[in-house]
Formats: sequence, C-alpha cells, structure tokens
Amino acid sequence: MRKTYHGSCHCGLARFEVIADIDHVRVCDCSVCRKRGALGFRVDGADLIFHTPLSRLSLYQWGSFTAEDYFCPVCGVLPFRRPAHPTPAELSRGVARFEGWTINVRCLNGINTAELPRTLIRGSQL
Repeated sequence: MRKTYHGSCHCGLARFEVIADIDHVRVCDCSVCRKRGALGFRVDGADLIFHTPLSRLSLYQWGSFTAEDYFCPVCGVLPFRRPAHPTPAELSRGVARFEGWTINVRCLNGINTAELPRTLIRGSQL
C-alpha cells in the first residue's frame, strides 16, 4: 500500500517526502554502494518531494557520469540519487531506461529496514 514517508539526512539539512509502497530494498554491490551501505528503492520522479533544494546538496558522479548521487555537505549522508543510464550493451539486451530516483530507505522515518526483502543488484559487473 502506498503511503507517505518523511526522510532526511542525519543532520536534517536534506529533507524530503516520498510516496511509495516499499516492499523491498535494493542492495548494490558496486564499489561505491558497498562502502556507502545504502538500501535503495526506486520511485517515479513525481513521487519524490524535495523540501531542501538540490542546489544546497553536494553532487558526486563517477564511472559513466550518468548517475547523480546527492549527499549532505554537512553530515555526508546520501538520502537519494538518480540512477545511472543503461549502457549500450544493457539497452541491446532490452534493459529499460529509468527516469526516476532511488531513495535511501535508511533515511526514512518509521520504517523497519530489517523486515524488508533485499534484492541484490550486481553493479560490480556493469
């Protein structure tokens, strides 16, 4: 069931809301996600409401420079990101382009991440 979740980074500078039916989390094994430890869930852009302008956050890009990782410049927590675009090889295999956002479920209030099923994303193999 879709519901509204309120979220923020650790210090509260990056605040947002998301409307979603969070039934799983995505765990990516790429080098940056392993170190970050975020638990992701993808949402359409219309379902993510920013209470802090993106211009107040820091942007990190690496690899193909198509993903946009936004994190708090004060506490360093990443509350959400725009996923990378599929590679030409992935597109040829039929992988669809995703235009939404990935939220870090660990940044949401009132959700028990231990109860959510986990889906492994093999980002290390891209």
